[in-house]
Amino acid sequence: MNTFGKIFTITSFGESHGAGIGGVIDGMPAGIEVDMNFIQRELDRRRPGQSAITTGRNEADKVEILSGVFEGKTTGCPIGFLVRNTNQHSQDYENMRCLFRPSHADFTYQQKYGIRDHRGGGRSSARITISRCVAGAFAKLALNQLGITIQAYTSQVGNIALDRDYKKYDLSLTETNAVRCPDTEKAKEMENLIKEVKAEGDTIGGTITCVIKGCPVGLGEPEFGKLHQSLGSAMLSINAVKGFEYGEGFNGLAMRGSEQNDLFNEGIGNGMKTNHSGGIQGGISNGEDIYFRVAFKPVATQLREQETIDLEGNPTLLKAKGRHDPCVLPRAVPIVEAMAAITILDHYLIGKTTRL
Repeated sequence: MNTFGKIFTITSFGESHGAGIGGVIDGMPAGIEVDMNFIQRELDRRRPGQSAITTGRNEADKVEILSGVFEGKTTGCPIGFLVRNTNQHSQDYENMRCLFRPSHADFTYQQKYGIRDHRGGGRSSARITISRCVAGAFAKLALNQLGITIQAYTSQVGNIALDRDYKKYDLSLTETNAVRCPDTEKAKEMENLIKEVKAEGDTIGGTITCVIKGCPVGLGEPEFGKLHQSLGSAMLSINAVKGFEYGEGFNGLAMRGSEQNDLFNEGIGNGMKTNHSGGIQGGISNGEDIYFRVAFKPVATQLREQETIDLEGNPTLLKAKGRHDPCVLPRAVPIVEAMAAITILDHYLIGKTTRL
């Protein structure tokens, strides 16, 4: 289960403190111009050490393309790539060799496989999302030719939240601050909260909102390949994600059908008067903006003392060492975008043969 997608696929490999993180992208359309600066920028948005509110691990995350690109264009062949790990501090995790971090994958990996890489969490580390960002960057290059754009942003940290209506914000401001929030005042509040939590050796969660524009009508494969189902699966596969909702989501439960139904503008293809459905109806895109929210839990690794157990089940105390994010949201924004891009391109390629 290290492969995602049906036609456009990404198979990833690597561990946090191994030699590197890499993958193979298959199903990439041929003839797409490859902008390596764009691909590297997407990785730079995810990489550690960006600001005072992210982990201090100092990695360049320089991507090497090994195959599938010739004279600056995709060939249609599998695209192999590698990002080498260069700044591991494995000794920081030695005190976790025989202990389980509460609410972390340490325990479940040990029970499932009988062995685990305690250095940075091994395969369960968020560092493996590098592969997703590379694949997502290639998917974005293809989607750009179709006029499809994807923009995610931090919409909540702790109890500091933006309005649910993304149209109230200038999303071009998302990259102007360390939190990746389009509301500059709220961004300052969020950043201060993250710094406060970090100083206490604690962590905090929140939500990321994503908006997909320009998506054509018809993406999605009922009965068991609905578009929102695939997006939900993509988002819930990201480390620390605890929830997914699209359109009005849970907020719509208090509404009546007469309030939530999206009425048509006159004429076929002229859109709808509202978009409570979030751009998807019956599992198929309807041409409106697709928007959804992803909930991230507080990071499990704490730089403060916690009760835990060792490999034999004996009670003990753990105070983690090393470099960890106090809040994953700022670095998770490009990961959400990447998984959305992979999903949309995959569904576009699937749907190309459904109607002549």
